[in-house]
Amino acid sequence: MKNMKPIKIFFDKVGNTLNVWFDDQAKEAVAEEIVIVKDKKGKVIGFEVLNYLSSSDLKDLKKLPVKTEILA
Repeated sequence: MKNMKPIKIFFDKVGNTLNVWFDDQAKEAVAEEIVIVKDKKGKVIGFEVLNYLSSSDLKDLKKLPVKTEILA
C-alpha cells in the first residue's frame, strides 16, 4: 500500500486504555465511543460505534450514510 503511515499504539496502564492511531493525533476532531466485540477466546469479531449519528441526523434518516471502498 503506497504512502501508508506507521500505526501508533499507546497503552495507558493507569486508565487501562488502548489507543491506536492511523494518522497524526493532532488531527483529532471527534472521538467516538467504540465497543470491541470478542469471542470466548478473546479474538476480536466486531465492533459497535455508540452514538453514531446526531439526533438531528436521525430525525429524517432514510439511508445509513456509509461509504465503502475496496483496496487492492
